[in-house]
Amino acid sequence: MNELIIELTEISPQDFFGQRNENIELLKKYFPKLKIVARGSKIKVYGDEELLEEFDKRFDMLTNHFAKYNKLDENMIERVLTSNGQEELSSSKSSGEVLVHGVSGRLIKAQTVNQRKLVDACKKDDMVFAIGPAGTGKTYTGVALAVKALKEKQVRRIILTRPAVEAGENLGFLPGDLKEKLDPYMQPLYDALRDMIAPEKLEKYLEDGTIQIAPMAFMRGRTLDNAFVILDEAQNTTHAQMKMFLTRMGKNAKFLLTGDPGQIDLPRRVISGLKEALLILKNVQGISIIYLDDKDVIRHKLVKKVIDAYKNIEHTN
Repeated sequence: MNELIIELTEISPQDFFGQRNENIELLKKYFPKLKIVARGSKIKVYGDEELLEEFDKRFDMLTNHFAKYNKLDENMIERVLTSNGQEELSSSKSSGEVLVHGVSGRLIKAQTVNQRKLVDACKKDDMVFAIGPAGTGKTYTGVALAVKALKEKQVRRIILTRPAVEAGENLGFLPGDLKEKLDPYMQPLYDALRDMIAPEKLEKYLEDGTIQIAPMAFMRGRTLDNAFVILDEAQNTTHAQMKMFLTRMGKNAKFLLTGDPGQIDLPRRVISGLKEALLILKNVQGISIIYLDDKDVIRHKLVKKVIDAYKNIEHTN
């Protein structure tokens, strides 16, 4: 039986192995034919030479990720261990850098391969679609990119919008003025901004229009230039809304559209503007479409399991 000995030198074994060696247990799960023993700063692995070579390569990818982000979780381990080995190389080094220095010293950066692809796409193209299930960081990464562009004076304003699906009827029953009625729909956008911009400055930006959060209806008739514009929950747009939004693009504008085609809240027989746009625009030069998946989920680890469970049901129906 062949033996491989790996010693961790520049990273903390305790942090890398996880509490109660949980990360080592995951490695054992993915390499059941290898005997893996972790003691102190060393890992000893026993098994066939070919498998040991594969383990060594994957382990090196994990240590590189940990050295870069000082973080290793179940999702990232799974992504590295199941990838084709090229994914980590497919995004530029700069896409993994800090996007924004957030509130209370929080460092906000793309955390997964597909999030880094999203960062690269936004650098390259002025219109980008980010498609994926809940919790994959589409909106959060997008807002970080918008705040970065504003801070670096690449744009003069940020415009964030979502279709309020119930706006035609049920919204009228909510108390208060229009802003109060719409705020519940816009809450995820406010939450992201509060992580990235100090409260006093955010309030000033909202008051003077540097940051605008508005329903899609407010986009009609406007030309959006010198702006980073995010359309969130784009799967709930109709054909007319999507066409209207896409044609608002002005000079020096970045458009990011996020959505999950698996969570459409439109009435039956109404075609999702997002699904239609993805078909129509997939070959248009200057437009990027980035797909995120359940391996990008950075919420509680149960979210990924919930997505998997529903996926199984939907595939059998």
